[in-house]
Amino acid sequence: MSTSPIVVGVDGSAASRDAVRWAAHEARLRGDTLLLLTSVSTGGIGPGSPFTDDLRIAGERCIDDARQLVALDNGGQVVDTRSELSPLPAVQALVEHSESARMIVLGTRGLGEFTSGLTGSVTSAVARHARCPVVVVPGWPKPGEPPLTGPVVVGADGSEASGPAIAAAFEEASLHDADLVALHAWSDRDLSMLNPFSLTDPHRIEWPTTEAAERAVLSESLAGWQEKYPDVTVRTIVVQDRPVHNLLTHGAGARLIVVGSRGRGGLPAMTLGSTSAALLHAVTNPLLVVRSK
Repeated sequence: MSTSPIVVGVDGSAASRDAVRWAAHEARLRGDTLLLLTSVSTGGIGPGSPFTDDLRIAGERCIDDARQLVALDNGGQVVDTRSELSPLPAVQALVEHSESARMIVLGTRGLGEFTSGLTGSVTSAVARHARCPVVVVPGWPKPGEPPLTGPVVVGADGSEASGPAIAAAFEEASLHDADLVALHAWSDRDLSMLNPFSLTDPHRIEWPTTEAAERAVLSESLAGWQEKYPDVTVRTIVVQDRPVHNLLTHGAGARLIVVGSRGRGGLPAMTLGSTSAALLHAVTNPLLVVRSK
């Protein structure tokens, strides 16, 4: 049992409810504490305002509802659940908790948290700035619905930054008694318009040779983890390009997709790489973004 809690953002929205149920399931399997966190930030309005009381009452209702979800989804099994009504804005509260949390769990969007994409501004900001892994839950089967029983799918680009994601993916696969699919793309670019494997290109690259070399890169990335988790069955996939497209394709039906916060092309100052940022707006399965050290 870890002393680091699983922290889930709660705001009463349908997306938040899915996140609570996913987080409760994870906490029960791990034997971790589940912390239900909601923001009652007043945005500078004084404590004597009726609006302040309304926010607090609404926050308490959100927490009560989340506690009921935890109890219902776990069939009476005990999950150590705590709660907090934070006076801080949601992003600040969640990022501060990320310093000591095992992971932060969020829905794809919450009440009033819309952007031009599917991912709410709070979720996007936390994924960029959190110091711990962040799970984005776009949906989760309700009691009585078929559970997600697919594999854990991890993007492994051969960079040092993808190492923590691979470690987390093996841990999740072992925890859930699931297979692991490790996907590696040779190029982050879409090569459909500029194909180095074209037969008419005098400088073409022989894909069979390149694929063999890339499989060696992937095998090296996985080395040691298969020995540490012998219970996990691993399948490897090597593709030419488009890691986002291929992760979504091979991740269809997956119980979890895992990526690093930045990849081989990421600069140290970057808070989120292009692949992980794109997946935040496109996934229909839970997505785990693991921060590089």
